[in-house]
Amino acid sequence: MNAFTLLPFIVLIAAMFLMTRSAKKKQQQAANMRNEMQPGSGVRTIGGMYATVKEVNEDTVLLDAGPGVDLLFAKNAIGAVLSDDEYNRIVHGIEHDLKSDAAIVPDDASSLTETDESADAAAAASDDKAVDLGKKDADEDKADEAPEAAEAKADEEPKKTDGDTDAK
Repeated sequence: MNAFTLLPFIVLIAAMFLMTRSAKKKQQQAANMRNEMQPGSGVRTIGGMYATVKEVNEDTVLLDAGPGVDLLFAKNAIGAVLSDDEYNRIVHGIEHDLKSDAAIVPDDASSLTETDESADAAAAASDDKAVDLGKKDADEDKADEAPEAAEAKADEEPKKTDGDTDAK
């Protein structure tokens, strides 16, 4: 056999080795995470339930899912051990902001708009005088020009008849 017939088999074996190696690493990390659970930790099960660890045994975990609700789960059913901040944010809706001195962004734009008094003053100011934006209508431009200047302009431009065009 030559090297070209063995190359696909070597690549296949290498790919299988790398995939099983990464899967073993993930399993080891998950096992370490489950072994580090302590009573009082917030967890999420693989089914998506959030609870607090009440007791940790060799293969099982007793979870407190609410007042008077204790559930026994296999350790393998724990999907993630959450930090206290993350658990409180998800379960209780408590936001723990590290930047407590930072400005608070409002949920809606109502606090960003003017108050009634300043809105009334702005409305009164706008009624007093029209704002000139520097634009004029074409009719106003013609009215502003002197009639003699308009005639001189008309004389300078060649007059076209119906059949004449500039295209050649």
